[in-house]
Order: sequence, then C-alpha cells, then structure tokens
Amino acid sequence: MNRLWIRLLLQLAAVALVAAVAGLLLGTKPAIWCAIVLVCAMLFYQVRQIGLLLRFMARPEPDALPHGFGIWEEVYYRLNGVMRRLQRETQQAQLEHARFIQAIQASPNGVVMLDRSDYIEWCNSVAEQHFRLDNHRDQLQKIQHLVRQPVFIEYLSGGDFHDPIVMRDMGARGQTMLSVQLIPYGEGRKLLASQDITQIEKTETTRRDFVANVSHELKTPLTVLAGFLETVRDLPLSEEDRQRYIETMHSQAMRMQSLVDDLLTLAKLEGNTAPPEDKIMPMGLTMERLRADAKALSGGRHRIQMECDADWDLAGSEVELMSVFGNLVSNAVRYTPDGGTIKLSWHGPVPGQEGFTANFSVQDSGIGISAEHLPRLTERFYRVDRGRSRSTGGTGLGLSIAKHVLSRHNATLDVQSEIGKGSTFTARFQPSRVRLKTQRPVATA
Repeated sequence: MNRLWIRLLLQLAAVALVAAVAGLLLGTKPAIWCAIVLVCAMLFYQVRQIGLLLRFMARPEPDALPHGFGIWEEVYYRLNGVMRRLQRETQQAQLEHARFIQAIQASPNGVVMLDRSDYIEWCNSVAEQHFRLDNHRDQLQKIQHLVRQPVFIEYLSGGDFHDPIVMRDMGARGQTMLSVQLIPYGEGRKLLASQDITQIEKTETTRRDFVANVSHELKTPLTVLAGFLETVRDLPLSEEDRQRYIETMHSQAMRMQSLVDDLLTLAKLEGNTAPPEDKIMPMGLTMERLRADAKALSGGRHRIQMECDADWDLAGSEVELMSVFGNLVSNAVRYTPDGGTIKLSWHGPVPGQEGFTANFSVQDSGIGISAEHLPRLTERFYRVDRGRSRSTGGTGLGLSIAKHVLSRHNATLDVQSEIGKGSTFTARFQPSRVRLKTQRPVATA
C-alpha cells in the first residue's frame, strides 16, 4: 500500500511542479489555470481507468487486463498476480475434480449423486448400466421418475437408509441383481450406491443347492442302512434274509462312499491351480482298455464299437483323463437300452484346418436328452431324470468332474443329443495336448 501512496504523491508533486514553473514564467493566473487543467486531466484519467477496471471485472479474462501508468500500473500488476494465482488454483481444482471423476468411473460399483430434492446431479457409467440412465440426458431429472421399482420408491420415501435393499431385474437386459443403498451427505444431498450381486447370489444359490443335494443324496442310503440295521438287530431272520439285508446295506454304503469320493475329487480339482502333468497316454492302449471296460459294464447287452487313430497320443494327467473317459463310457452304458449301440472314437487333429482339435467321443443310441437340459448337464447333482439316475447308481457329479478336468487340460466338453436318437459326448483337445508317435508337439495352424 505504501507504494501506491508514493506513486500518487509523485503524480501530485509533478502537477505542483508544472504549476510552479508556469507561475514563474507566465504569472499567477496562468499557473492556477494550468494546475486546474492538470488536476482535471488526472481526474479524467482516473475515471477512465475505473471504467476500464469495472468493464474488466464484468468479464475477467487475463488477456483483456487494461494497461496504465502511475498508481494504475501498480493496481494492474497486483491484479495480474491475483488472476494468475486464481488461474493456477482453478486448474489444480479442475485436475483434482477430473481425477475424482476418473476414480468414481473406475469403480466397479454404481454411483448417482442426488441433490436435496432427489434430482440427479451426476452418475458414473456403471450406474448408467445398472439403472438404465444417461448422465447427459437424465441430469436434473428426479430419480424416482426413472427408477420406478416399488421397493426403491418405498426405500427412498421411507428415509431409513441404514441397510441396503436388493433390486432384481435390473441392468440393460433386466437380468442383473443389485444391492442398493442411499448414503446422506452434505446439506441434504444423497449418494445412491449400487453393487452388482448377481454372481454372488448365483454362488450362494449354488451353495444352498449343493448342501441340500448332498444332504438328500446321503439321506436315502442312511435311511436304508438305519432301517435294515434295526431289522437285523431286533428281528429273528433266516440266514438267507440276513445275507440279503447285508448285501443291500453294503450296496448303500458303497453308494455313500462313491458320493464322498466324488465330492473329494471335485473339491481337489477346484482347489488345484497347478497345471496338470504332461505324461504321454498311448491312446491305442487306452481305447482298448475303455472298450474292455464298456463290455464288462454292458455284460453283453449292447454292441460296442470303436474307432481309434492310434498314431496320435494324448499328453496330460492319465488318472484325471481316464476318470473323464471312464465316466462318459459308463454313462453311455447306463442310459442305453439293451440291444443299443455304443461307439468309442479317438481322432487326432487334421493339420491345415483352422481351429482343428483332437477329439475323444462316446456315441450311444440311448434315450437322448432334450435341448433345454444340455446347458446344465455339468452342474453338480443336475439330473435330467432323478428317478432313473438314482436307480442306475449315479452320484450326479461325474460330468461336473469331467468339466473341471477338461478345463485343466485346456479342453472342452461338447454334447449333442436328440430325444429317442441317442447322444454324443465329445472331449475336444487343443493341438498342443496331442503328440505323434514320435512325441513331437503338433504345430498349430
């Protein structure tokens, strides 16, 4: 401030000096008029600069800052410094705001900012997908006009936001389940947070179904065992009846043992992230073993056929892969009526063809599977016909185990079936998993 006063005093001193010189040269009266003219010029300049300053304050653009001398030079210099500092602070605030928006956009959860009247101020891209919103189109729209599910309207109007709510049939396709919670903040504003819990709910449903299925599968043989044990303990039985009851109990115990073994196998596969070993399986011998097993299971009730491209062998865990192949063979025997045909096939890849694979398949002329059941065949305990499956002794875990084993070997399971015409189960292996008899890896196309 001292510099401003010094500049002003210097200007007044200059006016006085000019008036004094005029008085010495022209006399007192001309000196007075000279002083009056100079003071008026100074006032005019000050008023003009004030006008320029007011015009600049109405539209403060750094490049439009006026120029001046004297006291105004100091004012504009300081104002320029203030403008530059504000510009830097504004740029920093914009940068932080952009980073904040990027962070919210990167969040896997949806975020909608609501004002005190529940109008939409902003939402991220995840919230756009969850609630079918458009950030540009729907700003300043009431959220309850766009999200109209009764459970949400009741939640919003109730005012109790301590616990989240679950909203179903959300998302672009109406197949998403959301956990939604309103979080008050600021002066009456709210943050609408949403989380996609579709997969979590599916996992929880699978867990509940798994526990229920295991309990049900174990309940039947345990009930049979308990009943026969009471009979053997409490009633006088002939040796023939006693032996028959013991055989039945043994059969039920083996059924439970088979179920437990399959459960342990499945748990081991799901928890094992290590890649399988690359032991070479001679597929010629393997196919002969599988054909012998099929004949033994069939007991002469089916025609067993085989095709084998013995020039190609398979690399992987022999124990795991044999469990898959054996399961497919036993299923074919189990679900093919007497007199039917079961065909085992192994074909190596055909080099030069795009997407070629090596295929192991089991084809049967059995009862077939309708199309709506095919996508769920590899689910745990899923059965097309529960009564028939239990009567044939299956645990309902075989194809689920097969899916995990093949996935570990970078292979897939393909199922083709038609009611009354039979089924074909095909395990497709990538060329990197097969070897020629020379044990050289197959080059991919």
